[in-house]
Amino acid sequence: MRESFSAPLITVTLATAVISAAITQTSAQAPAGSAPAAGPALKTPWGEPDLQGIWTDETDTPLQRSPKYASQEFFTEAQRAELDRQRSTMLGRERRAERGTEADVAGAYNDVFTPKKRTGARTSRIVDPPNGRLPPLTPEAQKIAAAEREFRVALLQATETCKNKEAACTGGKYDPAPSPRFEELPPRYNTARMNRHYGPEDANLAERCLMGGLPEIGTLGAIADRISFRRIVQTPGGISMFYDVGQGQGWQRNIVMDGSPHLPAGIRQWYGDSRGHWEGDTLVIDVTNFSTKTDFQGSRENLHVVERWTRTGPTSLAYEVTVEDPTVWTQTWTAKQEFLRQNDQDNRIYSEPRCIEGNYGLPGLLHGRRVEELAFAEGRGVDPRTRDSIKADDGERDPLQ
Repeated sequence: MRESFSAPLITVTLATAVISAAITQTSAQAPAGSAPAAGPALKTPWGEPDLQGIWTDETDTPLQRSPKYASQEFFTEAQRAELDRQRSTMLGRERRAERGTEADVAGAYNDVFTPKKRTGARTSRIVDPPNGRLPPLTPEAQKIAAAEREFRVALLQATETCKNKEAACTGGKYDPAPSPRFEELPPRYNTARMNRHYGPEDANLAERCLMGGLPEIGTLGAIADRISFRRIVQTPGGISMFYDVGQGQGWQRNIVMDGSPHLPAGIRQWYGDSRGHWEGDTLVIDVTNFSTKTDFQGSRENLHVVERWTRTGPTSLAYEVTVEDPTVWTQTWTAKQEFLRQNDQDNRIYSEPRCIEGNYGLPGLLHGRRVEELAFAEGRGVDPRTRDSIKADDGERDPLQ
């Protein structure tokens, strides 16, 4: 049987460097049906709870619970073992498309760079609502989501994707004539991938070296979810968090701890405005003032996040986040995550330049499309609008989802 898990070693790609994180399997697996037990709080020399260190999540847990687990909050040990068995046989990115095809080239990184982790104790990170799923979208949010999907599907209508009735074209139809919507602006500021490269903002955020931001939880298997570390540093009256994410898309976050109010509503930031305070041994961070160009599960400038960070042991850190946006969801929702501390020496983070400083891929995408358009105009090659330039799918659904 093919063993694809990363324990006892998780290999992560951070730009061109590969950092190995040693895994302590026993500490990574919380007993089903229980939370990490809190011991005496560790303190800094100046008396605050000590949250410092390099932290990461060493197991895989989906954001939303699969309907097949209904109201089951924790897996049994037998379920986890069976899921680990099923997931270890997945080819994932090791499966190659037909040699020499665009789909083959689009496969990019194999599982050496995109490892799976062992199944976590929870059936979902969302703990409220009790069904472990995101609340229903508001009618307005549904309209926006539908408009965005309709636009993206329209750009695929002349491609093999729609001709073959593949999942990406669900809701659309095949037409050999390229859609006139290629000349339109997206329904709102674009943050996702589309079948067009007229300018940099047609690319998704990661291709532009921009990460989604807070809260840092999302789709199971996404690079930001799979290979993400955070280093917490404290000083008297100050807290800083450095997120080492993906391939050089790291970012710095400073928590204002002086009791001052949030910035004026007209000042918007990519990662929001974080204001923190202590409630006993728990760091509570209130985050508002997100930019209209950031996106978390469809939420943008109205996103409101409240985080709770609690040290539960020498090597464990509990994270709880409550998310609110009345323009997107019909109620607030809460998720939990458990982080384990990594060895400061073995897993020290070598901070690299911002991804954008060496991002040759995005200019290459834009240049390549211009070359294709020129060739087509000169009677050589096919119309690039009839090719699906975003297709890259391993074809397997993770049993956790």
